[in-house]
Amino acid sequence: MFNTIAIGSDHAGFELKGKIIHHLAVTDHKVLDLGTFDKTSCDYPLMAQDVAKLVSSGEADCGILICGTGQGMAIAANKIKGVRAVCVENTFSARATRSHNNANILCLGERVLGEFIALDIIDNWLNTPFEGGRHQVRVDMFE
Repeated sequence: MFNTIAIGSDHAGFELKGKIIHHLAVTDHKVLDLGTFDKTSCDYPLMAQDVAKLVSSGEADCGILICGTGQGMAIAANKIKGVRAVCVENTFSARATRSHNNANILCLGERVLGEFIALDIIDNWLNTPFEGGRHQVRVDMFE
């Protein structure tokens, strides 16, 4: 479903981003790491914008953004036309945001999620198809 995944984080999400990239490396996904590349303090809206632009343009099939809570990344990414970024903290929401909302960017918080739940959320999110139908009508209303 998703072949190319753009990923980005700020300094508060840097450690989890590395674990996610390692986790995805064993799959057939192509991962585009857009930074940050160390724990130096940086501005998360810039990473969110970079990932969101790749998803919006179709250069990436989806995106994953990580900061302290995931909330700031979601707000920043949703400023880009065509992006449906969601901040998720459980697997039910991961599946629902894909199946009902056709979310195309997943935002996570390193400070609120443990590594294993974060990876489980990602697996659920990536493997859940959009149902379309009545949900497509609603998604179309976003634009």
